[in-house]
Amino acid sequence: MSRISVVTGASAGIGRAVARRLAARGDAVALLARGEEGLAAAADDVRRSGGTALALEVDVADFAAVDAAADRVEKELGPIDLWVNNAFSSVFAPFSEIGMDEFARTTEVTYLGYVHGTRAALSRMQPRDHGVIVQVGSALAYRGIPLQSAYCGAKHAVQGFTESLRVELLHERSNVHVTMVQMPAVNTPQFRWVLSRLPRNAQPVPPIYQPEVAAGAVLYAADHPRRREYWVGGSTALTLAANAVAPGLLDRYLAVRGYAGQQTPDPQDPDQPANLWSPADGPSGQDAGAHGEFDDQAKTRSLQLWASQHHGLLASLAGGLLAGAAWAATRSR
Repeated sequence: MSRISVVTGASAGIGRAVARRLAARGDAVALLARGEEGLAAAADDVRRSGGTALALEVDVADFAAVDAAADRVEKELGPIDLWVNNAFSSVFAPFSEIGMDEFARTTEVTYLGYVHGTRAALSRMQPRDHGVIVQVGSALAYRGIPLQSAYCGAKHAVQGFTESLRVELLHERSNVHVTMVQMPAVNTPQFRWVLSRLPRNAQPVPPIYQPEVAAGAVLYAADHPRRREYWVGGSTALTLAANAVAPGLLDRYLAVRGYAGQQTPDPQDPDQPANLWSPADGPSGQDAGAHGEFDDQAKTRSLQLWASQHHGLLASLAGGLLAGAAWAATRSR
C-alpha cells in the first residue's frame, strides 16, 4: 500500500526534488504550487519515477485553498501520511527598499503558508493519531543575514512556531510528529525569479548544495521524525555554532562580506521575472525544474548530513576507540 504524501512548493527546486524521491519509493504524491507549467512537469516527473501524481494549483497564503486541497487529496488519493511544507517567496533588497506590501506577502507565503499547511495536515492526522509533518527550514531560521530581512524573519517565525507545536504534541503523547530540516545554500531556480533590487544577479552563498542532497535529508527526516531537527551541510552547522557562540562577531563579518557574497559579478537582467505576486512558471512562463544555474559549483553530497543521520553509530565507534585506547594503555604498562 503506497503512502500518501503532500509537498508544497512542489513545482521547482527542493520541492521538485522531494517529489521525485517520494515517487521513486512508491508514494502517491500531491503537488501543491501556483505555477501551471511547473506543476504539469512535476507531475510528469512523479509518474516517470513510479508514483501517482495529483497536481493542485494552490497559493499557500490562502488557508481556505490549502484546506480544500487537503480535502481533494484525501478524497482522490487517501489519508495523508506525510505533509512537507516547502513553499516560499522572498525579496532580495535592503529592508528600506522593500515595500510593506512585499514584506507582508513574503511573510504570508513563507511563514503563514507553513502554518496553513500544518493546520490542514494536523486537522486530518490528529483524529487518526498518525502522520508526519516536515518543515523545510534554513540556517537563516537561526541566523539573519543582510538583504533578506523578510525571508529571515519568516524562517525565524517558522522555527518558533514549530518548536511550540512540537512541545504541544509531546504533551499530548501524540503519534503525529513534526520535525524541521535546516538547509544550507541550495542550487534552485529561485535566484532566477525572486524579486530583487540588487545591482547584480543574486546567488546562494557558497558552499552550494544540489537539491537532491536537500531532498534526501527531507525523506530521512520523514522516516525518522522524532528528532526535533536536522542540519544539512557543514556550512549550516558552522553558521549555527558561530551564531550561538559569537553572534556579534558574525554580525560584523556579514556586514563586510554579506552583500558581495550574495551577488555574482554579472549585472542583473532588468527583465528578470519576479514570482512574488504571480508564478514565474505560470501559463506564460516555463518549467524551471529542480536545479538553478550553479551546477558547476554545487555539491552532490554532505558528509555532515551523513554524520548527523548516523550520530548514534559515530558515538558508538568513538566510544569503542576510546575503550580500545584505554585497554591498550593498560596493557603497555
